[in-house]
Amino acid sequence: MSPNPIAKTIRALLITFFLLWPLLITREGQTEDFEVPNSGSPYLNLDNLQTGEILNLPTGLTINFEQMMNAVAASRVIYVGETHDNIEAHKVQLRIIKKLSERYPVAIGLEMFRRSAQKKLDRWNKGQLPLKEFKKLFHANWGPGYKLYQPIFDFAQANKLPLIGLKSTRKVEKSFRSGDPAPDGAFYPELDDQDPYHRAFSMAAFGGHRGTEKALEKPYRMLLLWEETMAQTVSQFLINTKNKDTKLVVLSGGFHVQYGFGIPKRAYRRTPHAYSIIQPMVTHIPTELKDREMEVEKVSIPLFAADYAWMVEYKVPDNVRLGVKLAQKNEGVTITKVIQNTNAERAGIRKGDLLLSMDGEKISHVEEVIEQLQSKNFNDFSSFHLRRSGTHLNVKVVFKK
Repeated sequence: MSPNPIAKTIRALLITFFLLWPLLITREGQTEDFEVPNSGSPYLNLDNLQTGEILNLPTGLTINFEQMMNAVAASRVIYVGETHDNIEAHKVQLRIIKKLSERYPVAIGLEMFRRSAQKKLDRWNKGQLPLKEFKKLFHANWGPGYKLYQPIFDFAQANKLPLIGLKSTRKVEKSFRSGDPAPDGAFYPELDDQDPYHRAFSMAAFGGHRGTEKALEKPYRMLLLWEETMAQTVSQFLINTKNKDTKLVVLSGGFHVQYGFGIPKRAYRRTPHAYSIIQPMVTHIPTELKDREMEVEKVSIPLFAADYAWMVEYKVPDNVRLGVKLAQKNEGVTITKVIQNTNAERAGIRKGDLLLSMDGEKISHVEEVIEQLQSKNFNDFSSFHLRRSGTHLNVKVVFKK
């Protein structure tokens, strides 16, 4: 059965938004006197800070890394936001984790994994899950981008830092989206939809304005499910006595922790605790990446954007691209679309082709194609073995920019 088109639209809307949240441009609209200036930075405009500077937003004082880490060490949970595709944001996250782990037991909570992945994450932590299976788990839970997180995963495994899957399961999401009762053995977390600032900012980011709130209620409810589930997972970690001396570092999209009204507030509602929010903020968006910015209506938020803003550059992986859309079907990995003017089109790959192998390696899952592509550089090539209408073909693809 094909996916519900409304569900697909909601998912695409949410994924696009959370991938690019820190790159939002705000348009001037009606403001109120009580908003915090500079989008949550009352003393200094973040646009005037340099790469590498760390600003304590409530005081307007710039500090160094050691000073920030000494301050956040008093917190039980340290939230570190990200633009998902920004290499520099992930470097910040790893540096924070490394420093904390020098002094305390540390666990890492990840938006990138679902709660249903926890048993396999525990096996990974113990060295019992093969790397290939772990990569497959990441792709199944999150999608492409493993290399961005690989240094964090490698450090966590080498130092036995537990990984905690925070996000709701697909089974729960499907039932929730359909309005059905929670599936057996699962639950719907308590949803707080009464925060006016969270709702206003979310609706603005979704492209909402007066008269569209009703149409955007479904994606907003799904956002609440995600954040409340992640918050509940954080709370469960905190009340578990075996974790009483462990710091939890939560890695998630910037929107989920900005202003504190996403995961932090919802976790605190369940289990009051000390926490800190660190946001890697982009100092400059290169011209070639300008198309990743999202324009949203400005809303008045009377809250600090975070406790600390760490100014970073915006760098994304310059990965090779095949130029196709893939689907997992019973017979294997199928080409469902070939994009014009791409490496795949130039090589003669067509819609409907069944991908059997790549560089002599049998292909059974979409994730295997993604993983192999990530090992390629520009001007490298790959040999694909395809089946087209019962005929077997060998196609050579050269990866040009």
